[in-house]
Amino acid sequence: MSLPERNFVAEALRTETVGGVLLLVAAIAALIWANTPVRESYQSVLDLHIGPGALGLNLSLQHWAADGLLAVFFFVAGIELKRELVAGDLRDPKAALLPVVAALCGMAVPALVYTLTNVLGGGSLDGWAVPTATDIAFALAVLAVIGTSLPSALRAFLLTLAVVDDLFAILIIAVFFTDGLNFAALAGAVVGLGVFWVLLRKGVRGWYVYVPLALVIWGLMYNSGIHATIAGVAMGLMLRCTRREGEPHSPGEHVEHLVRPLSAGLAVPLFALFSAGVSVSGGVLGDVFRRPETLGVVLGLVVGKAVGIFGGTWLTARFTRASLSDDLSWPDVFAVASLAGIGFTVSLLIGELAFDGDDLLTDEVKAAVLVGSLIAALLAGTLLKIRNVKYRRLVEAEERDDDLDGVPDIYEQDEPAYHLRMAEIYERKAAEHRRLAEVTGGASDEDDGPA
Repeated sequence: MSLPERNFVAEALRTETVGGVLLLVAAIAALIWANTPVRESYQSVLDLHIGPGALGLNLSLQHWAADGLLAVFFFVAGIELKRELVAGDLRDPKAALLPVVAALCGMAVPALVYTLTNVLGGGSLDGWAVPTATDIAFALAVLAVIGTSLPSALRAFLLTLAVVDDLFAILIIAVFFTDGLNFAALAGAVVGLGVFWVLLRKGVRGWYVYVPLALVIWGLMYNSGIHATIAGVAMGLMLRCTRREGEPHSPGEHVEHLVRPLSAGLAVPLFALFSAGVSVSGGVLGDVFRRPETLGVVLGLVVGKAVGIFGGTWLTARFTRASLSDDLSWPDVFAVASLAGIGFTVSLLIGELAFDGDDLLTDEVKAAVLVGSLIAALLAGTLLKIRNVKYRRLVEAEERDDDLDGVPDIYEQDEPAYHLRMAEIYERKAAEHRRLAEVTGGASDEDDGPA
């Protein structure tokens, strides 16, 4: 990765880590609130309706969180996706092939696991999309806490994978959870998006122009019957994410820098607070493993995600010209694949949409999402801890300087270990030259040997 890309990933990791912690705190608060003697007040807050009824926006706080606040989250996701497509790893088809296929398999296999579980158990197939999503904030928080010595390529792979995952989750919501289209409102939303695009291309600036327009587009999209979060991602994709001469940052980078704290620090935690409050009594937790709908969600997150992402990555690397980063090994990929089983935010949203009207099953599916995400986090945390210990030992061995001469001892040893290390460094540089030659179409100087 280039220096700007590395800096972007580092900044995203720091922000998402904080967001992951806030998300966890909000989820725990919701669970405590919904399982104490004051749980009636929790339901009263969820059912509290506010908003202009004349505009079709007299919604409960729970709906405002799912349809309104998450639009901010998907707006940031849209900007991330646009940046990856025009300036990140996804701009090069060869580099994009591995995470794209991994993300697709990481969504298809959990859906298949859920479907098979419910076909065999006689359950409802409506929730097939629930275990397909990955919560990047939670996943990066776990990775940041445990993986202090893991290679940066591992974090970059997870981030790229999650961006693609978000794209397909958005498409699933738009295609499969849209009922009763209001074409007049939809046409208004499309016109609003067109105005938004023209203003961006004309270089018009000022939050007082875009924020009211964005609210109008969101309101029209909500009334059209399409999930309102689609408005957020559509506007995010319209922002320019390439820099022009004299610009320190592209408009997309600037807006994302401003809006991301709002998403990670307010929108997503509030959604968790209003969505994660389910009963976790022994009976409910027991039903998670007995009812086919909830068992399918747990198996989809824990087994389907790991098998899908790891299997998709291995098959792509085995049968195409795509290759795994030199800094990664297959146990690293399996650990990240297990980590992607943390569904939470988008899984909770899809669960509400899939079983709308059945409050009992909705709560049970939410409990299944929490249980599956917890199991995936514990499994991935254990695997990452093992890998982290190995990488930490390698770093300590490379930096060891017993004679205190400022030169690591491994580079002063006239032993096989030294030559093996130098050979590994040379092979890594040669691989970088080959990839550069493939991308640029030029000749590689890998045969010239080290200077």
